[in-house]
Amino acid sequence: MIAVDELPSLALFARVVHHRSFSAAAAEAGLAKSVVSRRVARLEKALGVRLLRRSTRTLSVTDEGLRVYEHAAALVAAATAATQSIGQSTKRVQGVLRVNAPVTFAQMHLADAVAAFLAAYPEVELHLSTDNRTVDVVEDGFDVVVRIGQLRDSDLYARKLASDRLVVCGSPEYLARAGEPTSPDELLQHNCLHYDVVARTAEWRFRGPRGAVVVPVRGNFVTTDGTVLCRAARAGLGLAVAPSFMIAHDLAGGRLRTVLDDWPASPVGIHALVAHRTGLPPRVRAFIDFLARRFAQGIPKAVFKSSKVPVRP
Repeated sequence: MIAVDELPSLALFARVVHHRSFSAAAAEAGLAKSVVSRRVARLEKALGVRLLRRSTRTLSVTDEGLRVYEHAAALVAAATAATQSIGQSTKRVQGVLRVNAPVTFAQMHLADAVAAFLAAYPEVELHLSTDNRTVDVVEDGFDVVVRIGQLRDSDLYARKLASDRLVVCGSPEYLARAGEPTSPDELLQHNCLHYDVVARTAEWRFRGPRGAVVVPVRGNFVTTDGTVLCRAARAGLGLAVAPSFMIAHDLAGGRLRTVLDDWPASPVGIHALVAHRTGLPPRVRAFIDFLARRFAQGIPKAVFKSSKVPVRP
């Protein structure tokens, strides 16, 4: 059992894990780095386990440390919630905000949203990182993670910002050369480009009259970059599956066309994820509320047309 006087050490440990840094945790707590290091070492001694792996360049959490962190983070969240319950309405939105989002979505939509948010809340310092891989909200130290598609982290709190749909698209030149598929099984005759962040069985999955239809497609191009995938389709390399927001301008300009519109793919949600629903700092809550209001007004969607005539502006 941890003594009551070790609770501050638990809180410091939670800060160290969140920031992945003794220095950052010390700066946030207003303590010397050496003090934070000693308190975490004392906590490890009291528990009889190693919580962190330290080297001159890296800091990682042990399995035992992760379990302790879950409780320590809940302790910090409860303390934060208690503080915020007094004078929450007068507390300023300020401080460092760490956000992660998919590359293409950040380039196309989030960058403008961030600029507008910082104009409204100039005391916030926002650090935006972009990544197509699935990051860990807790392990990677993010306050907010924007994700598109199916969510797997059941222990995280997710707020839906908007919805979109996946579509199959190709260039007019490719469709003129290879033909336009009218049913999913005809995709077996096409060069189907692959977005390697998801499995092909999830990427090329359709909803038909009798339920889900998964096509074992093949293709000669694989990438983890959604923008590159769409550019390859635009260049006539083959067919691709993409969220409609990514290709709206290409459809409007006639550079891409959708196919299989009568065989819709699964809808995709755009969510903001945080580690805990309660005890959110004002800057985190303000950012999520801002995104929800902004994207509630709509994310540009693709214009669908089943005819073989390209859509023009």
